[in-house]
Amino acid sequence: MASTPKVVETVADLRAQVAQWREDGLRVALVPTMGALHAGHIGLVRAAKAAGDRVVVSIFVNPAQFGPAEDFGRYPRTFDADVEKLAAEAVDLVYAPAAQEMYPDGFAARIHMAGPAEGLETDFRPHFFSGVATVVTKLFTQCRPDYATFGEKDYQQLKVVTRMSRDLDLAVEIVPVPTTREADGLALSSRNAYLDPAERAVAPVIFQALNSAAAAIRTGTAPDAAAAAAARSIADAGLKVDYVVARHAETLASDPAPGVEPIRLLAAAWLGKTRLIDNLGV
Repeated sequence: MASTPKVVETVADLRAQVAQWREDGLRVALVPTMGALHAGHIGLVRAAKAAGDRVVVSIFVNPAQFGPAEDFGRYPRTFDADVEKLAAEAVDLVYAPAAQEMYPDGFAARIHMAGPAEGLETDFRPHFFSGVATVVTKLFTQCRPDYATFGEKDYQQLKVVTRMSRDLDLAVEIVPVPTTREADGLALSSRNAYLDPAERAVAPVIFQALNSAAAAIRTGTAPDAAAAAAARSIADAGLKVDYVVARHAETLASDPAPGVEPIRLLAAAWLGKTRLIDNLGV
């Protein structure tokens, strides 16, 4: 039977454990999460185990990345089940700080990101990447890992965190992990739990539309035209589209040159009261 990982709730306890590992010459990998763990998170854990000698998984539902009308209050919280899943993966440490530990009274710092943070999610959630960048920077400086794993499912976030770590000399190597999908192509997400059975049956249309768009681009269709066709397909299935775009896969700049620059298709759409995002390389 797998042993339950040690759980710490304070920066001091986290640093004490990491310092002990450092004394033993071990390298540390961090998996930042908001809990409600699924197979996609387990993929991040396994990538972290492959990269480092010891693995820390943080579980913190970060209020700074939620807007006032968003789902912070109802975001799934399944801590005990999460720890059981992490025990099965032989995770070494779970860091589960309270909000007061992360944002004590008088907390006034905020990180603003430009570059890959501009547009897309920012057009609809202007607070989001500032909240993500702030909490990830804190996690990096609290844990001081050698590696941190992030999923490609949140592709813009992956690029923002990679840029931030590089620009701020945080000395953390960002390890990208491919998106984990259901058998019908739906990208795994904690928010998929919000979908009712009828919505769940429709949800794979986003991935299907992105696949069609990627195939069209490979056969000569202009990226913007292919993305527009994908947006129409998603809307025709009854979703409210926020965006479907083709961007440079590294910088997220507009108007990538097919066959010359790497292209990533990115989409976000509402299915009922659930916002789904996905992306696909061309």
